[in-house]
Amino acid sequence: MDLKEIRNIVELMNEHGLSYFHLEEEGVNVKLKKGLDAEAIQAALGGMQAHAAPVAAAPAPASVAAPASAESAAPVAAGDEITSPMVGTFYTKPSPEAPSFVEVGTAVSEGQTLCIIEAMKVMNEIKAERSGTISEICVADASPVQFGDALFRIQ
Repeated sequence: MDLKEIRNIVELMNEHGLSYFHLEEEGVNVKLKKGLDAEAIQAALGGMQAHAAPVAAAPAPASVAAPASAESAAPVAAGDEITSPMVGTFYTKPSPEAPSFVEVGTAVSEGQTLCIIEAMKVMNEIKAERSGTISEICVADASPVQFGDALFRIQ
């Protein structure tokens, strides 16, 4: 990998608003991170986590031209969001061969582990903030997540 390729990656990160990039291939391991780390962001925003959800929903006006699809999406949005407290990689299970922590329809209690977010090679358990039933898993397994992204919906 040469400097030109790295510059292209940085330009793509800027263009798409990404703050973290990790590429691992044979003989190449590149990690690019910009901005504050997740803990600094969380400390700076404090109680503003409730305001993160409307920002994440901002791209929805593109579908306003098709009211039928917007109406069909409304029932899916039922329940409270459980959002990501950090930037990292979302995992639904503790190891590849293990069963998922939760599935849609699983009844959970406050403090129960829902998933793991890997950040800087550290596995962080994300726990339920309240009791309820998982109505939606918003992120695919092994997908990157940003601070404030919806992970689950719970009713």
